[in-house]
Amino acid sequence: MRGSEDPVDVDTLLEAASPAVLTVYRANGEAVVSPVWFRRHDDAIEVVLATADRKLEHLRHDPRCVLLVFETDPPFRGLRVRGQADPTPDVDARARLAIASRYLGSESGRRYADLSRRPAGVVLRLPLAGARTWDLTDSLN
Repeated sequence: MRGSEDPVDVDTLLEAASPAVLTVYRANGEAVVSPVWFRRHDDAIEVVLATADRKLEHLRHDPRCVLLVFETDPPFRGLRVRGQADPTPDVDARARLAIASRYLGSESGRRYADLSRRPAGVVLRLPLAGARTWDLTDSLN
């Protein structure tokens, strides 16, 4: 397995609507892992959470979080970003729209992000600096 501190070798992984999970921690230290959608924006990965999402409550008690993005097909690349959550408002649901459109397509993404259906959420922005990447190319040959 190859690993790197440089996320550049996984650009196509981050551009795709790849599966991802976010780990947050309950007040008692127990890890909670949930599937999430994401996008790469500038030098960070962004995840949008609803304002009523329990993950936000956990992040208020313990701001540590880990995002894991991965492939389900060879070469099984992945990226792990550890960070401290500092949620910011998703102004006009712009991040939600961009992220939902990546996974659902333009029309369904617009419906999903429609503010008449749900209030704007918050954005977790996790810097890519220090991200850990891998792929199994060497192991598959």
